[in-house]
Amino acid sequence: MYGSPMSVQELESAITTLPAEELHQFAQWFEEYPASQWDEQIAADAASGKLKALLEEADADYAAGNCTPL
Repeated sequence: MYGSPMSVQELESAITTLPAEELHQFAQWFEEYPASQWDEQIAADAASGKLKALLEEADADYAAGNCTPL
């Protein structure tokens, strides 16, 4: 499907040749990409139960009145 991964140097070189509009599109995508990866990791951790203790602690703090509105 895809060839071998590009090196950072190859990526840098390719990016510098992009026309302004494509560079803008790439920059927007690159800004959003890490956030989407983080969201997927949090969802996976929640589904696997890794966050259960933290959620229970937060619920207990809320129930005890230890939280303030933002």
